[in-house]
Amino acid sequence: MTSISERYNQAEKLKDSGQSDQAEQLLVALLADEPGHALSHMTLARIYTAAGKHESAVAHAEKACELEPSESFNFTLLSVTYQRAYAGTGDQRYIRMAEDAMARSRML
Repeated sequence: MTSISERYNQAEKLKDSGQSDQAEQLLVALLADEPGHALSHMTLARIYTAAGKHESAVAHAEKACELEPSESFNFTLLSVTYQRAYAGTGDQRYIRMAEDAMARSRML
């Protein structure tokens, strides 16, 4: 059986080679087995952002921050995810949320 790290690395390689659908499937399966794997949540946030699935992207970026609340990079990713959600939807609430996430990142 392959390890979580091996499965995650395989998903990253798929994503990097433009096979986002396959990467998404692997990451969703990985999270079914290991729901606390923050890197998988972060990668899904990036995949969903690129696909214009902003609500899903936000949910995964927020989950990564919940799992690792002292990791500043996660809050930077969350801020970027919110910014792109605003750009994709025009929903003003994402602007304030992006600013708050970036402020949190700087505090850590």
